[in-house]
Formats: sequence, structure tokens, C-alpha cells
Amino acid sequence: MRTGFTGWISTCDADFRSSEAKGGKEKSVDSSLGGLSRSSTVASLDTDSTKSSGQSNSNSDTCAEFRVKYVGAIEKLKLDESKTLEGPLDLINYIDVAQQDGKLPFVPGEEEFIMGVSKYGIKVTTLDQYDVLHRHALYLIVRMVCYDDGLGAGKSLLALKTTDTNFEEYSLWIYQCNSLEQAQAICKVLSTAFDSVLTSEKS
Repeated sequence: MRTGFTGWISTCDADFRSSEAKGGKEKSVDSSLGGLSRSSTVASLDTDSTKSSGQSNSNSDTCAEFRVKYVGAIEKLKLDESKTLEGPLDLINYIDVAQQDGKLPFVPGEEEFIMGVSKYGIKVTTLDQYDVLHRHALYLIVRMVCYDDGLGAGKSLLALKTTDTNFEEYSLWIYQCNSLEQAQAICKVLSTAFDSVLTSEKS
């Protein structure tokens, strides 16, 4: 485990079922989870429909595309397991432990994929876009967290927490981005998509 790692973390909190007002301000977090100590800046995206900015994006129908690599997934976590993965640091610690236990690789394969982000959600395809690797509907995305992978190569991991249509099981999907800036850009596009949907629902 990468004890003592200090890095930047960005989060897109997309829990539509949470009534807690998370606010859009950055806050300093110093947390130790299972021996993993991180002192980071966490930025939460508030997707509460009552707190939507109300600004529509004229390009909301477009799909932003990013080149990423696929690290792996932990699928079908039960609700009681998922309850321990509410915060961004919880997710990061869980992924670290899974990598140590061999359930997830530390580095992805060489193949690159296209991650398309739109108001409909996230679609991951091969570079020629003929084959779809994953589809994540927007309303099933619970949280997105991006952070430095700690391996010293300047790469960042993008972790996506999703649920099923019955909200009974949860899954974690991990992708590698070329940089933290790219990962943050994906979070920004996703936040715009959420805002666009919430705005259209209010109108």
C-alpha cells in the first residue's frame, strides 16, 4: 500500500438519491484509512436538483471524447459493502487494497479506448468505435473520482462507481488517464451533463 502518498483528488459526486447538501466549495481533507494516509484537496459536485445552477449548455447534445486505458473492474458489490464506499477516499483505499490483493492490476493493458461523455452517460469503445467495451447510463453513475496513481509516471486513475437499475448492486470501473488534467476534464464534462439534465427536468 502506498503509505503516506499525498496527491490531488477531484470528485464528481453524482448521487441523485442523496438529500445532503454537499456544496460546491473545496475543502481540505486529511484522512487515514486502513493505513493509507492522504492529505488532499477534494472538490465535490453538488447534483441536488434544488441546487442546480440553472445554466443550460447549448452543446449538451455533443459527446466529448477522451483516450483512456482500461485498468479493470470490481462488479456486483452488495449494498452493505457499498455503504463503506461513500467518500472519495473510501473508494481510493478500496482500489489500493484490491490492487494489493491482486483483484485489480496496478497498470492497464497497452490498448487505448475512446471514452465518450455526454448527457446520456459514458460509453467506452475501441479506437475505431466499432466495438463497445462499456456503457454507463448517466442516472446510474453514483460517483466519479480521479487521482494520481502514485506510480511516478504522471498518470491518473479515474474511478467510476455505478449501480444497477434496482439500486441493489454496485460496481467500480477503473480507467487510466494520461494526466490529472485529462481526468479532471472528464469530470468537468460529466458535471456539465448532470447540470444539463437537471436544468431540463426543472423547466
